[in-house]
Amino acid sequence: MSLKGAVNPPGDKSISHRLGLLSLLAKGRCQVANFSPCADCASTLAAARLLGVGVEQSGDRVALTGAAGELTSAEVDCGNSGTTMRLLMGILAGRPGSFTLSGDESLSRRPMQRVADPLNAMGAQVRCREGKPPIAISGAPLHGVEHKLPVASAQLKSALLLAGIQAEGQTLVAEPAPSRDHTELLLKACGADISRQDGLWRVSRSGLTLPPTLRVPGDASSAAFFICGAVVTPGSRVEAHDVLLNPTRAGFLKVLQRMGARIDIQEQGRDPEPWGLVSAAYSPDLRACQVEAWEIPLLVDEVPILALAATQARGVTVFKQVGELRIKESDRLGAIVSQLGAMGAKLEERGEDLLIHGPAKLSAPDHELDSFGDHRIAMTLAMAGEAAGQAPRIKDADCAAISYPGFARDWQRLKA
Repeated sequence: MSLKGAVNPPGDKSISHRLGLLSLLAKGRCQVANFSPCADCASTLAAARLLGVGVEQSGDRVALTGAAGELTSAEVDCGNSGTTMRLLMGILAGRPGSFTLSGDESLSRRPMQRVADPLNAMGAQVRCREGKPPIAISGAPLHGVEHKLPVASAQLKSALLLAGIQAEGQTLVAEPAPSRDHTELLLKACGADISRQDGLWRVSRSGLTLPPTLRVPGDASSAAFFICGAVVTPGSRVEAHDVLLNPTRAGFLKVLQRMGARIDIQEQGRDPEPWGLVSAAYSPDLRACQVEAWEIPLLVDEVPILALAATQARGVTVFKQVGELRIKESDRLGAIVSQLGAMGAKLEERGEDLLIHGPAKLSAPDHELDSFGDHRIAMTLAMAGEAAGQAPRIKDADCAAISYPGFARDWQRLKA
């Protein structure tokens, strides 16, 4: 088996989330093209509509009419989306009204107290149940604070910045390492008073206006599965078109290049963020490398599929400080080790680090592999089957639709 052809990944999930959520605070109307069709972004649109945003959708085109901060008290179901919940915490903390945020079984196990605590320090009234959802929020006047993030987290940073544009005085957010900057870029595009210097973000109370039009680039994390799949599958060559190339999202491409993968990147535009063409081909001479802790926030969603690439690299690949993977949609760290291990890979958790010894000969086991209901694990195991030349049976493989509804269709087309 091999993967050959071109793929257009769906609209970027992170940008789509933030457009929908910023519409709660912004005025104006935005015509959005290539909005992400994934289930998590559908949760964001449903929440925005419930709270007061005008939402008109036809396929991947969405028209958003901003609520300008005039929100309706509501109980909001965030589904499986941690981004929806955490960013809403920052937005709703400063709005008049009473709000409850809940989610599905998976989201209800994820930690939210580290978002609530700094918001409460700004004057918010945010209450979690034993540090987890459901979240009760009573909107309150906010004041600016200076907060140092305990970890590099785009979601926590975004929640504080979204609260900060509603607060009296300046809000300063220091991050220990760079993380995704989509919120900051969209805030600037909407007219916010925001700046960055020496790793410190400064934001002041701001009125926001939506841009009249915006086309969302293709999702880099979705493209990563076919890019890495091509790198490890003999005879493969894949082109991913219109892919987001924001440096805070393209870390996985740099790691693949360090490993000696045959990757070509051509930037073709920069509106609203850099995007372009990524070509990937089978790379039989991959070499191990070390992925440093500061790099992890720039590729955290791609660690599972990069782990697959590492199983085919000569030497020991080390992912430093990836303990955050234990509190994603599943225990992704444990899932990577157990499920790729069941296919013949040699992986180990050493404290917060992940070590992968390669190259390994992969094969589909007799038993069913488990995705643990995690879309990124499901897609990683599918690509592992391509590398092995054998299609494994995967429990809950359809959960790939959470982030990439067209994954199975595109996969079958590339195999043809």
